[in-house]
Amino acid sequence: MTGTAFDPKPLLASLPNLPGVYRMLGEDGGVLYVGKARDLRKRVSSYFQKSDHSPRIRHMVARIRDIQTTVTRTEAEALLLENNLIKELAPKYNILFRDDKSYPYLLLSGHAWPRLGFFRGSPDKRHRVFGPFPNSHSVRESIQILQKVFRLRTCEDTVFANRSRPCLLHQIRRCSAPCVGLIDAADYARDADSAALFLEGKDNEVLAALSARMEAAAAGLRYEEAAVYRDRIQALAQVRARQFVESRSAGDADIIAGVVGDGAACVYLSMVRGGRALGGRAFFPSHAADADPAALLEAFVGQHYVGARAIPPTLILNAEVDGLAEGLSEQAGRRVAVVSQPREERRIWLEMAEKNARLALATREGIRENQAARLAALNEALGEEGIARIECFDVSHTLGEATVVACVVFDQGAMRPAEYRRYNVTGITPGDDYAAMRDALSRRYGKLAAGDGQLPDLLLIDGGRGQVHMAMDVLSELGLGNLPMLGVAKGVERKPGLEQLFLPGEVEPLRLPPDHPGLHLIQQVRDEAHRFAITGHRARRAKARTQSSLEDISGVGAKRRQALLRAFGGLRGVVDAGIEELARVDGISRELAERIYRALH
Repeated sequence: MTGTAFDPKPLLASLPNLPGVYRMLGEDGGVLYVGKARDLRKRVSSYFQKSDHSPRIRHMVARIRDIQTTVTRTEAEALLLENNLIKELAPKYNILFRDDKSYPYLLLSGHAWPRLGFFRGSPDKRHRVFGPFPNSHSVRESIQILQKVFRLRTCEDTVFANRSRPCLLHQIRRCSAPCVGLIDAADYARDADSAALFLEGKDNEVLAALSARMEAAAAGLRYEEAAVYRDRIQALAQVRARQFVESRSAGDADIIAGVVGDGAACVYLSMVRGGRALGGRAFFPSHAADADPAALLEAFVGQHYVGARAIPPTLILNAEVDGLAEGLSEQAGRRVAVVSQPREERRIWLEMAEKNARLALATREGIRENQAARLAALNEALGEEGIARIECFDVSHTLGEATVVACVVFDQGAMRPAEYRRYNVTGITPGDDYAAMRDALSRRYGKLAAGDGQLPDLLLIDGGRGQVHMAMDVLSELGLGNLPMLGVAKGVERKPGLEQLFLPGEVEPLRLPPDHPGLHLIQQVRDEAHRFAITGHRARRAKARTQSSLEDISGVGAKRRQALLRAFGGLRGVVDAGIEELARVDGISRELAERIYRALH
């Protein structure tokens, strides 16, 4: 460090004993750290009076050249302001969690015939929502359970309104087919209400209602109907038996466990709603190698819940953190309990969350070590030392149609999906992979050569010697001829492990053993590029074919085309529709429906 040493005494003497937020500034004026305080003078002074700080905080204090503060009315306001500043500034010495508030919810729509759905964001007020769930898999699993037990529809409204016969879900007993009137509105409404009770954890009420309906059907000699309710009761009993953790008195709670070990940290969040464990997910913060669990949890709760749409009434933590309950309660407008020493079943939940956190951390570290070993082996095989960032390109098309070139990025020991790019290629001879690759490389590295982005340490091209020569020409024209490059071609038998690696200027390809760690890394990156290219190509091709298939039909303009796609949920639904179904769409006459049907079949 250079520059004048910072004397905090005059500033500390002027700080008020009020809640607020403080920002530690470095020599260049950049923000090193953002924190909140119930008492600004006491909190900021502690940085210069205590000697037991973690290495991270000691390094930060040594670099402080100024301190700015903002007084707030309450500690809750300070918590909100702190979180906003951390997200905006990403200070070097704050524990940072990736901002991900778009948790999935399960929706039970407010229609006359309610629909089960999956959504993220803000729902319409007329719908009932349940969650949040830790991941999309948990939502879909819950939807499958509800379909099996209550047989509610999941189809979109456009499909529901245009059905003329029951769908496959009805045939496999996952829907009661309200679209074609195989269940009356009152019975369907009761099923929807029972599903809501189940999601709220009121299983006993649901079982009682189903049992009553079964007995009523049996008493009325409606044995087939009674058998349906019997099957639902059995299915619900099986679901309850499979529940790993459940409680009929706990309500909604989030269980949060933070663990630190071997220079890395993990926070595991487990969600309980209606007394039922919905699952959990692991978070891996940055700048947290030397943090203790309390600091880890304070950072997580602040960044995760401040500004969130839903805060559960109870948070269960594996370390005590002062001041969280007051701030969260003020934000939620009701009491939020923060428990650090739970008892009975809550203690079991917390132990499970802590175990999951340690397992997730061990798994992540194992993957990192494995990837580091692969990267080291690749450097050795290629005679390089500094390869860390790899970019790989692949071309995808169908007989030259809808050509897409994909670029994927491997960096810091993992794939980086946020940095992936796709390039739609036009104006070339259909099927000319060399021209497609030239176009994509020119577009990407033309920007990077001008300083707009980070260059890779190794460029992978999914192709043989010809593609490598073409790529060399492109990069040489851009002044990047020294960029390390490797062509990856499948062997004669096109089996994994028999890849040939083409290096610029080398006559013979390099062949690594099938069990070589460096080859495994190449295969991983190449396969990801292939997947990303194919998905992009298929989406582009489907869009083009959807437009062209209907555009080629006389009498089907833009408005009618949109009406058809909206009514049947896409081109596949239009193709599957019969003439009578097509004719029911606004603006489609019987004659035009016949013309559309003939054109698509």
